[in-house]
Amino acid sequence: MARSDNWSQKVTESSDALKLEHGVFSLEDPKEIALSLKKSAEESTRRKSDPYRSAMSMLTFYINRAGKQLSAEQKERLEAAKDELRALFGKARKNQ
Repeated sequence: MARSDNWSQKVTESSDALKLEHGVFSLEDPKEIALSLKKSAEESTRRKSDPYRSAMSMLTFYINRAGKQLSAEQKERLEAAKDELRALFGKARKNQ
């Protein structure tokens, strides 16, 4: 069975729901990552849910699919971006 090992990268790069800034997940500042995702989600005319959920879903998808390939520093930065995204949308963190 032929299978692309990079299918999740293709989904992230060519998502029909959000047009992501190139290299958004490589940005150094978690707040910049969150701001970029927020902007992409708010500008999208194809997303299927509200901007917050769309942005958070894309970030979570990327973290889950990158998995063990993420360094501890990268994962920490992306998890911090989740908190920044929540703050930008005025959402409380669950399980506090």
